Amino acid sequence: MKRWLKVVILTYLSLLFFGSFIAVGMLGTGTLEKSLPFISEIKIFLYYFFAGAIGGSLRHLYMFCTHYMDDELHDYRKWIMYIFYPIFATGTAVVAVTIIQSGILLIQFTDYQDTPYAPISIAFFVGFGFNRFVKKLNTVSKDIFQTNRKRSTGDEEKIDEPDETLYEQSESPK
Repeated sequence: MKRWLKVVILTYLSLLFFGSFIAVGMLGTGTLEKSLPFISEIKIFLYYFFAGAIGGSLRHLYMFCTHYMDDELHDYRKWIMYIFYPIFATGTAVVAVTIIQSGILLIQFTDYQDTPYAPISIAFFVGFGFNRFVKKLNTVSKDIFQTNRKRSTGDEEKIDEPDETLYEQSESPK
């Protein structure tokens, strides 16, 4: 991987990580609501969004630095994961909290003095473990919608099974 691309990815992940903290601070102090009044209507979802961004960017900063230190950034196919997975983690964190709050997963959040600490924490963990959460979501989806069909030979047909071995291998430092 070329040096300039490494710098771009490191800068991007750092800005996403620290920028999300700043955004959460601005949400908490009401700074954003003063300039953008509609923010109050979606404020709670923005907390989940930025918590997912913090988790996703932290995870990928760690992975990027680990692979950089081990001189393992030679595969050009991997750089795309450092750009897009933190973005995917933000939306997935919002969806995860929404699914949990709906009661489908039989998990309930306890309110603590009108603050959403538990949902924000879940959003962070979903961002941090994005690929693991998506795997679990895929499993739950299969169970709910029963996408596995039996063939006449008795073997199970796998549907919607992406090959994730490239990402699984790249996420664990050696």
